[in-house]
Amino acid sequence: MFDVLREFWFTTGYANMTWQQGVMLLISCVLLYLAIGKKFEPLLLLPIAFGMLLTNLPLAGLTDIGNTVIKALSGSTAGTTAEMLASPTTEIINQGIPAQVYTQSPGGLFGYLGQGVKLGIFPPLIFLGVGAMTDFGPLIANPKSIFLGAAAQLGIFATFAGATLLGFSAQEASSIGIIGGADGPTAIFLTSQLASHLLGPIAVAAYSYMALVPIIQPPIMKALTSKRERMIKMEQLRTVTKTEKVVFPIMVTLIVSLLLPAAAALVGLLMFGNLLKESLVTDRLSKTAQNELINIVTIFLGLSVGATAKAEQFLRVDTLQIIVLGIIAFAGGTAGGVLLAKLMNKLMGGNAINPLIGSAGVSAVPMAARVSQVVGQKENPSNFLLMHAMGPNVAGVIGSAVAAGVLLSLFN
Repeated sequence: MFDVLREFWFTTGYANMTWQQGVMLLISCVLLYLAIGKKFEPLLLLPIAFGMLLTNLPLAGLTDIGNTVIKALSGSTAGTTAEMLASPTTEIINQGIPAQVYTQSPGGLFGYLGQGVKLGIFPPLIFLGVGAMTDFGPLIANPKSIFLGAAAQLGIFATFAGATLLGFSAQEASSIGIIGGADGPTAIFLTSQLASHLLGPIAVAAYSYMALVPIIQPPIMKALTSKRERMIKMEQLRTVTKTEKVVFPIMVTLIVSLLLPAAAALVGLLMFGNLLKESLVTDRLSKTAQNELINIVTIFLGLSVGATAKAEQFLRVDTLQIIVLGIIAFAGGTAGGVLLAKLMNKLMGGNAINPLIGSAGVSAVPMAARVSQVVGQKENPSNFLLMHAMGPNVAGVIGSAVAAGVLLSLFN
């Protein structure tokens, strides 16, 4: 009986847990607390944290990839079993060799769900839902906002340069820099293509900083603006016609995708989702994209990304560097948008733009726009910047996808 219990003990996760796995389980619990207790980006941080918990359970094998074995049938003269095992499946089929195919190991759940991340399927589907929920009206009404969204991508390229100086490859530096766009799906999409081994820390950093937008941005915004600038009141935006809203996603898809084919998946589905909403003839599809589809994909994406944060890949010096570089990228993006807004005011010879809306050029929709509203209203209670800030905010979504397309085109 003692021997049976002893053998059972050695099959448990308790007996096989390493200290690294213990640390990762602790980190996952901290992230779960932030998602549930502090409500930091819970829709994605909670699945990511739980995926991290599951993947670091000893012996669970949730990320194992299934093994398919091909054996020659008895009596075949085409080769030995060993030769058959060494031959690609297609070669065996093409030669008409009698063989039996069976699964030696089925693999783990995340071994299959993770293909949606590795093959770049989940992030564009998230963008489809985001597009269906986004109103591009403020950007169309104030086209100058596109420059603020572009300026907020400064942090991406500045951090790219810094990461290369620290010894990261161009592909790794691109994946780290994209954190500055404050766009989780884009960060995951780019990293899965260029540096999949960094997917765990980059995804955790990207979504953590997105959740911390109300804490990180205000000090930077206040440091770069004067009280007078923060009190600037902006004129009401003009009304945007239905025709403009329908033409806009088609036009953006054509312009961006022809210039940067690598960004077509992200930008194309973002704009397709928006067209479903603005066309007013596909309400069922629009509602599905806004609700059922994006909710299902969010669950799969979060769990799959969290499952990449295995102890042996996460607990490294590189991870700490990524976290530090990520905050620099995010701060740089915030500063870039604010500084360009100040410059545009001077060039236009007036106070047409409240510089606070420049910080919304990072792609955290709509949280960054709300932060601009809150900071501005503290200085002037009669100031309403939300809709003005939504222009740079949605421009930032497009900008981060364009930045990802540039990096993919250069380094993939």
